[in-house]
Amino acid sequence: MSIKDKLEHIKSGIPEKVTLVAVSKTKPNEALLEAYEAGQRVFGENKVQEMMEKWEALPKDIEWHMIGHLQRNKVKYMAEFVSLIHGVDSLKLLKEIDKQAQKHDRVIPCLLQIHIAEEDTKFGLDKKELEELIHSEDFKAMKNIKLVGLMGMATFTSDETQIRKEFAHLKSIFGDLKQQLPNISVLSMGMSGDYQIAIEEGSTMVRIGSSIFGSRNYS
Repeated sequence: MSIKDKLEHIKSGIPEKVTLVAVSKTKPNEALLEAYEAGQRVFGENKVQEMMEKWEALPKDIEWHMIGHLQRNKVKYMAEFVSLIHGVDSLKLLKEIDKQAQKHDRVIPCLLQIHIAEEDTKFGLDKKELEELIHSEDFKAMKNIKLVGLMGMATFTSDETQIRKEFAHLKSIFGDLKQQLPNISVLSMGMSGDYQIAIEEGSTMVRIGSSIFGSRNYS
């Protein structure tokens, strides 16, 4: 199947209200262009350097999402163009995004990453840390970030019951947060292996890579 066919197949099974982020990390520009020509406009990268190179080379109406773990010292390189930062897991990182966005006279949309998996390797805030962050004076003072929702990754397991439970947990945190911040609208959860469950549990944004582009190039 071509990239175009795979994209069309995936999109046919996703409700219109769910945004598809094509995870293009490690993929060559030709593959991204093939997806672009098939109508895809939202791409996700996890390395700032790679995202910058692609942004410079590819059409300017692409929305670039930073989906990987982000180091504070890298924010300045993408503040000019990034459309959404998925994995914000600390107030310090949020402050840096705010500072760099201000330099470009931009407001950068962000998602706070919540730790829902049973694996220690996944980053993210717990519910208490989330509450502390959004009630902090620092957060309230920021003018150049816009918190638009939450993001989380389920445990890498074949146990669908566990995956569903973790996504449902994130959805309930999102619901509680929406009562305090009514303008949030994005719940980013679900990847190639579990996006259908994520959508059933309320995801509004899925991050799909290998099902579109094939397995990653780690060479």
